[in-house]
Amino acid sequence: MKIKFFYVYILFSLKDLKLYIGYTENLKKRLGEHFNGASIATKNRRPLRLIYYEALTDQKDAKAREIFLKSGFGRSQLKKMLQNKLIELSYKDLL
Repeated sequence: MKIKFFYVYILFSLKDLKLYIGYTENLKKRLGEHFNGASIATKNRRPLRLIYYEALTDQKDAKAREIFLKSGFGRSQLKKMLQNKLIELSYKDLL
């Protein structure tokens, strides 16, 4: 039996030094869209770097995780979890 994965991912914009949080069923394809300017959400924020992703086996759990990470509490937890990487990238909203 083949397991299907759903992904929550975080991109860092090297242009505006901000984060983008997204969800997809096909991570490789979606990242290609972001990196090549085919995504309206990040087209003008390139270049981008993938700094984190999670793979979940339930679509509803993945969507809920994306929503949580976009919330105030979720974003603060994310900043703690990725603190060293965000410092390295000069993320401007760390505190």
